Amino acid sequence: MTRAACVAGPGGWDRVTWAPGGGDPGPECRSGGGDTGRVDDRLTLLTRQDCHLCAAAREAMARVAATAGVGWREIDVATDEELDREYGDRLPVILLDGKEHGYWRVEEARLLRDLAR
Repeated sequence: MTRAACVAGPGGWDRVTWAPGGGDPGPECRSGGGDTGRVDDRLTLLTRQDCHLCAAAREAMARVAATAGVGWREIDVATDEELDREYGDRLPVILLDGKEHGYWRVEEARLLRDLAR
């Protein structure tokens, strides 16, 4: 299965794909967001286009990442049927270390506390 993600990195947003055999990366990445200069896998924001809550969550993730000094990535669930099936009805979804941390809004204080653990 091919997945696409927008990753906040040193040069801004980059679109990356990963999967055995490659494949179509899906929609273009959005511009803007939390460029911390560091990319890692601890924080992931699951979104979709035209999601009114996703813009606010994106801004909150940028603040959390900047405060904690970590990178984060954004994945549009439209690029992955499995993610869409699992999370599509409650976007945006925040993943910390690959596990669901919350949905619909970013609880910044709680996320910062849990990142510090």
